This record gives sequence, C-alpha cells and structure tokens, in this order.
Amino acid sequence: MPSTDPYIRFEPIYQTRVWGGRTLESHLNRSLPDDGQPYGESWEISAREEANSVIIGGAHRGGNLLDLWADDDTRLAVFGPDAPDSSRFPLLFKILDARDRLSIQVHPPAEIAEELNGEPKSEVWYIAHAEPGAELYIGVEEGVTEESFRKALEEGNTEELVHTIRPETGQHIYIPSGRLHAIGAGLLIYEIQENSDTTYRVYDWGRLGLDGNPRDLHIEESLKCIDFSDITPAMDVSSDAVICECDYFRLEKHEIAGQENIQDKVADRFAIIAVTSGSLTADGAEFREGDFFMTPAGADTSTIVADADTSFLLTTWPG
Repeated sequence: MPSTDPYIRFEPIYQTRVWGGRTLESHLNRSLPDDGQPYGESWEISAREEANSVIIGGAHRGGNLLDLWADDDTRLAVFGPDAPDSSRFPLLFKILDARDRLSIQVHPPAEIAEELNGEPKSEVWYIAHAEPGAELYIGVEEGVTEESFRKALEEGNTEELVHTIRPETGQHIYIPSGRLHAIGAGLLIYEIQENSDTTYRVYDWGRLGLDGNPRDLHIEESLKCIDFSDITPAMDVSSDAVICECDYFRLEKHEIAGQENIQDKVADRFAIIAVTSGSLTADGAEFREGDFFMTPAGADTSTIVADADTSFLLTTWPG
C-alpha cells in the first residue's frame, strides 16, 4: 500500500576533497564535521556499502537507504511499481563544491566497464551557483584524436585539447559515460547520477593530494573510455519542465508560488526533491536551498508547501 508519510529525509555524508572548500557552510549554512577541512562533496542520498544514507526525518526514521530498498514490501510502497529491478537503489545524489579544478576524467561506458572491472556512470549537473569566469571542461576540441590526446598527455599540455564552457547559474548539462569532463573552480553543482563510484583520472594538473602525494592516474583505462567524437558540446537547453531524461532517471525543474503545495508537480510519483531557491515546509520540517528529500510513491504531498516563491528539481524514474 502507498506510504502516507509525505517525505523521507536523510543525513548528508560529507567527503573531503583536495579541490573542495567550505561553500556548503558559507552558502548553504551547513554545519561541516571539521573546521578548516576542504569538503568537496556532500552525498545527499546514497545507497552504497561505504556510504549508506541514514534516515533522520519523516517516514522510516532511524532506518537507512540500503535496507529501505532491500525489503520487497517497503520498496514497492516507497519507490512505486515503476522502480527498476535492481539489487540496490540505482541512483546517487550529491552536491559538489569545487574551489579548485577537478581532475580531467571519464566514467566507463557500460560495454567497457565490465572489461575494466568498473561501473558505468552517467550523470547530470545542475549549476546551483557559478562564480564569474568559472569553467567546465567538457568533450574535446575539433580534430583531437586518441593519438594526439596521448601525445598531449606525454607533453603536459592536455588542457589545450579539452573543450571549455563558461556555465551560468541555473544551467544544466548531461554527462553520459564516455564523455571527457572536469569541473572548474568556483562552481557549486547538484549532481544526479547512476549509483556508481568508478572514475578514471587522465590528467590532474600536476597537483598533490591531501596526503601530499600525486593522485593516481588511469591513463590506459581512460583512453579506452573517452568518446573522441564528442566535439565541443554546449550546455543543454530545455523547453519545458523536463530538463533531462535518460535510461536511468527523469529530471524536472519546477517553480511554485508562496503557499502553493508540490502535489500537482509530484503527481503521486516517487520523487527526490532538491530545493534550488526559496523553501518548503512539511509538517513543521523546513527544506531550504540545497536540501534534498524523498517523497514516497502515492504519498499525500499536499502538506509540503512553499513559504515563498520556490524552485526545485524533481528526479523520478524515466518513462
């Protein structure tokens, strides 16, 4: 039977990264675990053995996402009949705080991932905040081949062959497996992705990791995965509420006025909501900019109300 609870809230899992900072604290008013550490990622909703989201509010408080998905009855009630037949919850939700450039990297396409003992990973980035001049590194420039890219790696001028984009706050871009990519400094990004943690770094700007040693590179694996036909891509553009739909998820962006509820937008579907501006209130709980929460399939979301003009992302199953 459908859940009658309007939301499920999870405890964020914070990850230090050499390229991270404190924007989760300064911009989103988060309380970070350690003073002064560079936190590059907040795993908002994660079902991985090494990072399993704990439920801290709403339905199933005290449980966790792995168990929520593992129980057949609970899975149907929360995630609905359209949920994929997967051994674990197939999506992962993050906030990325890039104060420095991430490595130039690639995720393996499905047909190559098994050969490399990795997991495919397609994702979409929503630009929650972009500082002036901030850049993304996406795809390759015209005329770049595997041979010329390998030579650039040897000569140390790889970045000249990678296409750059200057995104604006509120834009988005889909990063399918096989697309060469990196996030530049000065960006706060909401990331919706397949539940995978396989990344092959091909170039890391010559820097050292937090332990003082160079971070591992995966050049041969990367060259097997990079799509060299992916030439000078641009930020994605949408003409309606659906801003990205792929085989793994459907991502929508909605805006509602103050005192309006989200029920018409959710429409009884399982959904993950991420507030991009404004705030929502549900049974006394407040969800502000940067907050993620889950609405079970069939839940009465009429009690989740905007306090003022509010925009949010909605992720649900594709199709």
